[in-house]
Amino acid sequence: MLPHAPMQLNPLPSKIPPVERIARRAFTALEHFLHIEAASGIVLLLAAVAALVWANSPFAHAYHALWEMPVVLGAGNLMYDKPLHFWINDALMTVFFLVVGIEIRREIHEGSLSDIRQAMLPLAAAIGGVVAPALLYLGMNHRAGIVQGWAVPTATDIAFAVGVLALLGQSVSGNVRIFLLTLAIVDDIIAVIIIAWFYSSGLDYTGFAISAAGILMVLLMQRLGIGMAPAYIVPGGVVWVGFLVSGAHPTLAGVVLGLLTPVVPSRRREHALVQLSSAAGHVADWGTDLAGDLDRLARPMQTLRLAQRELLPPVLRIQWALHPWVAYGVMPLFALANAGVTLQGLSLSSGPAPWVLIGIVVALLVGKPLGVLGASWLAVNLGLCRLPTGVTWGDVILIALLAGIGFTMSIFVATLAFPDGGILGIAKLGVLIGSLVSGCLGFAWGLVLTRRRNRPQGDN
Repeated sequence: MLPHAPMQLNPLPSKIPPVERIARRAFTALEHFLHIEAASGIVLLLAAVAALVWANSPFAHAYHALWEMPVVLGAGNLMYDKPLHFWINDALMTVFFLVVGIEIRREIHEGSLSDIRQAMLPLAAAIGGVVAPALLYLGMNHRAGIVQGWAVPTATDIAFAVGVLALLGQSVSGNVRIFLLTLAIVDDIIAVIIIAWFYSSGLDYTGFAISAAGILMVLLMQRLGIGMAPAYIVPGGVVWVGFLVSGAHPTLAGVVLGLLTPVVPSRRREHALVQLSSAAGHVADWGTDLAGDLDRLARPMQTLRLAQRELLPPVLRIQWALHPWVAYGVMPLFALANAGVTLQGLSLSSGPAPWVLIGIVVALLVGKPLGVLGASWLAVNLGLCRLPTGVTWGDVILIALLAGIGFTMSIFVATLAFPDGGILGIAKLGVLIGSLVSGCLGFAWGLVLTRRRNRPQGDN
């Protein structure tokens, strides 16, 4: 059986129908596109541009009406009626925060945050990148009604920042990417704490009791060895409802669930390897005799699926499964629903509006880079850490500039900070301007670094 097994399982291209060959090529190209780091940032940018154009077009009314459209979920007497905008910002974004929680969990377990010496530099940079823009904003906007926007320019958008870095190609050291990713993850941790502490309404402890019940359900299911992700939707929903009832922002439920995700494979891993080998052998043996005996393949195919689930740690499986949906679904939809600032209705001539705009833009463009660069320089010169191998101070400047791309998280915080539509629109506009210019400056500086590195040694 072995000499001709490859031909049995992998038919020659000439034997594949033309339509199937075209479909395979199309899906291969799509899969390749989905794994390009810059692609998710491009899709996110296109969604933001589409929102801006739509909100300032003759169809602007339809744009706002769409997100205010009521959506009712529930059954029987338990009905929950909220606009579409709520379901995107408060429910769908929970999936985004779930991925954030999973990334934090992985980094703490086996990544840059698992070693305090290795984590010290991005940790210091992230703290500096939060404190400096917050102080700059507060220096310009300390009046009641707008002071609560201090956290808007403190965030970093991982998708955009890493996407711009990916556009610079292989000339950027892998450690630069790790530094930026770690900084952005620490930034997310701080953002989650800020949202929980400063942007939650009066707390109802009944809600926390409901969330605790959901968490206990999750832990019990993990103890019982239940590994199917869909089985956790119900207890996850209980945790989300609990946070909603408590007055804390419900998306924080995603972070909690992400942190609860196991980071080690199942204890049945060795047994799964044996099952995988046996089932794969059966599938290969029956490869040429499937026409009349398809039922015989049901059990080994089920064994293959179960073995795959046992071999990989849940934190990795869930992250892989959710990443395309978050990067190309949740985040672009959030951008489409929130980046549509109608410029015609904005007033920048008087009141606090111009200072909110200037405060956010300056905080992102100046405060964020100064905070990241200054804190990094201080940590290195105090002997707390050193620059990673292959990372220069020019690379730190690049990371500092890209850290000013706030976008997704900054807009999200803005929706929490400013319930007033007028000021919220100004804040969103400031985030868009600051993030766009930060991205352009970072990309331009990256090109300068690339040319310097590619310059022949003899050139001056």
